[in-house]
Amino acid sequence: MPVMHPTTIAEATAMLADHPTAMLLAGGTDAMVEINDGHRRPADSVVVVNRIADLRSWRHDPVANTLTVGAGVTYTELLREPIVSLVPALAEAARTVGSPQIRNAGTLGGNLGTSSPAGDGLPALAALDATITLASATGERSMAVTDFIVGVKRTAIDPGEMITEITMPVVTGWQGYAKVGVRNAMVIAVASVALVVDRDHERVAVALGSVGPTVLRCPEAEALLASSIDWATMAAPPDALDRFAAAVSAASQPITDHRSTAEYRRHAVGVLAKRLARRAGASS
Repeated sequence: MPVMHPTTIAEATAMLADHPTAMLLAGGTDAMVEINDGHRRPADSVVVVNRIADLRSWRHDPVANTLTVGAGVTYTELLREPIVSLVPALAEAARTVGSPQIRNAGTLGGNLGTSSPAGDGLPALAALDATITLASATGERSMAVTDFIVGVKRTAIDPGEMITEITMPVVTGWQGYAKVGVRNAMVIAVASVALVVDRDHERVAVALGSVGPTVLRCPEAEALLASSIDWATMAAPPDALDRFAAAVSAASQPITDHRSTAEYRRHAVGVLAKRLARRAGASS
């Protein structure tokens, strides 16, 4: 089985055009687990993309007020300045991923490519209204992260395409991420929540992980909290946070599996959402 090591995006997409069923490999933190467990086998060939410099870069556009992160940027790199200050929710999510060794190898693009409902970076990207750029030998296209993830470990990527970068707005206001699991560290999320408070536009965004087949946004809860906040002081009545938590729980679509019950997951996302809202200052 051929293993190819392109050094440019153009080389990688040309290889994918010739081998549309090839497995893309970046950090391998998800893929190698599945391969070692016998749940996955490369069908054709492997295209290893960790030598592509453009995928390992990022750029901040202060005019457009956006941050664009290459698909090959690792979780460890997301914890460095200025990224950690520009998108704190994504940095908080990255901090909860595995061990230092996993964070040094795992990439944001790999998290998206796997699209597990428990992927830590995904709720933060959804709450930030991130867009994904896909490249193929015939060109590029972009889509919202919430459109890209279509089911459990299923995406809208076409054969011959690869994720090249993720763009998200730099928001003025508090943002954060929290999750619960079966232990305190190196754990797959049983339930997770990302909250973004956009003070410039007086909007709130909430996204949930591990409580549905995909990452879930909570439009009713978002509108409820945004309308309850006094944007001059960021205060909100205590009952508003209770109603916000209930709306978040109602928006979840959890299942019972070997890691948790649906009832616990539904309760947990409400508790996490309320806790994040308090950290954002939305309490009297």
